[in-house]
Amino acid sequence: MSSAQINGIELGYEASGEGQAVLFTHGYQASKAMWQPQREALDDAYRVITWDLRGHGSSGIPDDPAMYSHDLMIGDIGALIDHLDAEPAVLVGHSLGGYASLCFYLERPQSVRALVLVGTGPGFRDPDARGKWNSMAERFAVRLDEDGLDILKRASAEVSTAEHRSANALALAARGMLAQSDSRVIDAITEISVPTLVLIGSEDKPFIGSSEYMAKKIPGAELVTVDGGGHAANMERPSAFNAAMRSFLDRL
Repeated sequence: MSSAQINGIELGYEASGEGQAVLFTHGYQASKAMWQPQREALDDAYRVITWDLRGHGSSGIPDDPAMYSHDLMIGDIGALIDHLDAEPAVLVGHSLGGYASLCFYLERPQSVRALVLVGTGPGFRDPDARGKWNSMAERFAVRLDEDGLDILKRASAEVSTAEHRSANALALAARGMLAQSDSRVIDAITEISVPTLVLIGSEDKPFIGSSEYMAKKIPGAELVTVDGGGHAANMERPSAFNAAMRSFLDRL
């Protein structure tokens, strides 16, 4: 495991393999460890880069709420790509990591070779729907404030296997990075012009609708459903997930 002081914070990452860079971004409360099945399947032909979002895993855990925001999260992606000389990269994002990857594409499209969006969505145009999402993010934060990291042991695979150092950092990340404030992504996804693969587990009910929406609205996007997979389909059904990813990457 490596780390670097970039974009004002220590970011933990791991890189292996050679070839086209593929940057994997995990979701909220998960860590780069969730992508190990993909590293094992892909780094024979691709440069696989996994990393920990700020507040997560081995990355920095500042106490200042101002250090957690969408803009800083997007900046971390760009800073890591620059640090590793990985432009243009294929961005693979799960859940919050998928939303962050979409945000980054809208900021720096020249740095993105393709997108793989896993169990995620483009945000909300409806303020009421966004408000419900933000209420969920606040509930996550309050539970972490009250009960600490132990509550994550009962969560889904990508969360329960992550090793975090600070419940406070995750609570701040919920309020500053998971919560949303506008419709900038969902309003702009029809402008995406790079090859896009949308992957969704057949049992990931909360994100099936958003995945189908993105596959319909993003020009030329391909939708693949991983049979029997839940929110962490890449861990639960790695063979099917990796086959879909490898097919997509090999066709670029």
